[in-house]
Amino acid sequence: MCGIVGAIAERNITPILLEGLRRLEYRGYDSAGLVVLDAHNHLQRRRAMGKVEALAQLLASDTPQLGGSLGLAHTRWATHGVPSERNAHPHISCERLAIVHNGIIENHAALRAQLIELGYAFTSDTDTEVAAHWIEHRLRESGDLLSAVRSAVADFDGAYALGVICRDEPQHLVAARKGSPLVVGLGLGENFIASDAAALLPVTQRFIYLEDGDIADIRRDSIAIFDVQGAPVTRPIKQSSQSAHAADKGNYQHFMQKEIHEQPRAVADTLEGRISEHNVLAGIFGVRADEVFQRIQRVQIIACGTSFHAGLTARYWFEDILGLPCQVEVASEFRYRNPVISDDTLFVTLSQSGETADTLAALHDAKARCPQLATLTICNVPESSLVRASDLVFMTHAGPEIGVASTKAFTTQLIALALLLLSIGKAQDRLTAEQEARIVGGLMRIPGKIAEALKHEKRILKLAKKLVKKRHALFLGRGAMYPIAMEGALKLKEISYIHAEAYPAGELKHGPLALVDDTMPVIAIAPQDDLLAKLKSNLEEVRARGGELFVFADENAGLQESDGIHVVPVTSHVGRISKTIIFTIPLQLLAYHVAVLRGTDVDKPRNLAKSVTVE
Repeated sequence: MCGIVGAIAERNITPILLEGLRRLEYRGYDSAGLVVLDAHNHLQRRRAMGKVEALAQLLASDTPQLGGSLGLAHTRWATHGVPSERNAHPHISCERLAIVHNGIIENHAALRAQLIELGYAFTSDTDTEVAAHWIEHRLRESGDLLSAVRSAVADFDGAYALGVICRDEPQHLVAARKGSPLVVGLGLGENFIASDAAALLPVTQRFIYLEDGDIADIRRDSIAIFDVQGAPVTRPIKQSSQSAHAADKGNYQHFMQKEIHEQPRAVADTLEGRISEHNVLAGIFGVRADEVFQRIQRVQIIACGTSFHAGLTARYWFEDILGLPCQVEVASEFRYRNPVISDDTLFVTLSQSGETADTLAALHDAKARCPQLATLTICNVPESSLVRASDLVFMTHAGPEIGVASTKAFTTQLIALALLLLSIGKAQDRLTAEQEARIVGGLMRIPGKIAEALKHEKRILKLAKKLVKKRHALFLGRGAMYPIAMEGALKLKEISYIHAEAYPAGELKHGPLALVDDTMPVIAIAPQDDLLAKLKSNLEEVRARGGELFVFADENAGLQESDGIHVVPVTSHVGRISKTIIFTIPLQLLAYHVAVLRGTDVDKPRNLAKSVTVE
């Protein structure tokens, strides 16, 4: 969600802050702002509604140009207080202290009441302004910024990542983290903070990832970090392998389109070094993985959004191929009920960012309930919170994913789950050598099959033109293709704003068929499998009621185009695992082109954020 950038340097940092915000646009936001300490030791703030470009234009109109060597910047996604300039960050207290904040201060109302009694005036509706005034209040008591932040955050309930500067102490900035990600970037004679390392790649590739409860005192030539008890600690320095150009669109119109087309490479990179010609390699989930896999009797997958659909897909594989019980649950539901967890369970968390608040909280809760629980995270971001909190880790080598609507993160998660199936099956002798070789062979063919599916883009664009004016859509799939239908519906609704829902095709007569008429398009997935005949019957039910069908089919499915039936033969000769990945591709392309034709903000759809780091 919200994005933070901060810097202290010997040069003007305004361009650095602005570029950092541009690189965080993928997270989703409604306003942007920055504050710098100028040459006259005054806090100068600019805020704007809408995109970072609106803030850039506001700064360009300044005469003289706004500049300073100490400052903070922020993109806000509204939680407390409506989207407005007055609620945008940074927030300033008493013209001496400025802060930016990600997260939610849950006891803000009680603190606000105390601050009003103390004489503080509020100019916004946000919990962040409460935090600013509370830190300023503690600053009056302690006399130094670091102590003020330390005592203030002890009074905060909830989650936060904070950057704080003070005009009385221009030699440093202070950062604090609890529940929301925050990274420190190391430069030469300059240092930085950000909510995502990607924001700082133009200025550094050396990072320190703060732990929960850490407070950092950041100066031009030094970093001091203190843990939740206030003791000095040393956190490791990590060298990023990402380049500053990894977040460029290249020749594509949108990041989402680029990321759809990157999937052959992303899948190949995720498989590289994990399989040989006929086998899955040992140890790809960690040195203790085989020991863990041998003793588990069930798998519990926890995820949100697109990652939840990946987990639902894998459930079919684990139970169908291995005969291993598998449960999949939305993290926000799991953490707020009273789940029964046994220590013979492999607890798997899925997240592109590794910072998804509900998934992370579910992991911590599960470990507290069952200390012997074996945990595994499948993630795309090294050093993320989920990665650090899990026993076993598998990195999906998808590369940066900027578009809010996940594409290559989803398909590489499916690859990771297929490799997990192979590794568990091998450890427990649930797979024969022939089965393992067959599945590995299918995985090796997937990058090429994706590339072939992408060749249908022009044809899918023609279908998109038929959907662009529709208000609703129904997606159908059977078996493991049902979660893929769910993913297709999610993609369409989140970027085109068309209401779309998915159903198992066998459930048509239990309600959805009542919606079908000539205004309700039905998108169906028809692989060549044991359920194809039943699916064809479901499609006939749709046609009998005047519904227009858009069918993505196996080349050998025997489905022909006719009046009201549009068929795209996507692929052929794909197995139980491969088909779920290959048939995802045309659904992504369909959603993308419908959104482009409707003129929506494809990469940054309204009201949504890339990384949901608060509840």
